[in-house]
Amino acid sequence: MKSSQVIDELQTYASDADAANLAWFFKTGPGQYGEGDQFIGIKVPNIRKVAKEYRVLPLAEVQKLIESPIHEHRMTGLIILTMQYPTSSDKQAIFDVYIEQLKKRNINNWDLVDVTCRAIVGEHLRENREMLYVLAKSDNLWERRTAIVSTFAYVATGDPSTSLDLAELLLYDTHDLIHKAVGWTLREVGKCCDRKLLTDFLDIHAADMPRTALRYAIEHLPEPMRQHYLGMKYTSS
Repeated sequence: MKSSQVIDELQTYASDADAANLAWFFKTGPGQYGEGDQFIGIKVPNIRKVAKEYRVLPLAEVQKLIESPIHEHRMTGLIILTMQYPTSSDKQAIFDVYIEQLKKRNINNWDLVDVTCRAIVGEHLRENREMLYVLAKSDNLWERRTAIVSTFAYVATGDPSTSLDLAELLLYDTHDLIHKAVGWTLREVGKCCDRKLLTDFLDIHAADMPRTALRYAIEHLPEPMRQHYLGMKYTSS
């Protein structure tokens, strides 16, 4: 199997109209977070279909997909990695490729991060999470988002500790995409682990945390609780 075969297969699903819509949706204009990214207009179910067909693609060929300038090629390569990782005899190699491509900024939009990082980064670092804290302090937006979204692997098994740590570390990040990720993570802690962990966090931080993060975090709380946290005013001690 070759990456060129995957690319040819993906091309059969391409759509110019969808490409234009995706370029707008993923903010590829000058100064936007996806500036310069290229789309050929393939919907995610079709990407997954092709990825499944080529799930045994050699790792070197997968790398070629992830290094493509085309967004859907990169997504396909990353999804193939998530399919290979659970049964691989060399999980470290897959993890190393993922981190290398993240550092090269080929994993460079929120969908690429969110669909794949939990299954590889989160799972691989389950026993030693130090790298997540390093990624969370990076100047690279996508490394920071990878750090906190990867902790969903732990929240799903009832372990919220790292999620709460990173939520606090990233709480006052300057980028809206991190505000959303922090709020999303806090919401899942409340839903999957313990609502009191969420409300205890909000009791401390709700008054001055970014509104986007707060609104995501309280999304599934009862309306009176939502209004309580939205109405909290900052008072210095």
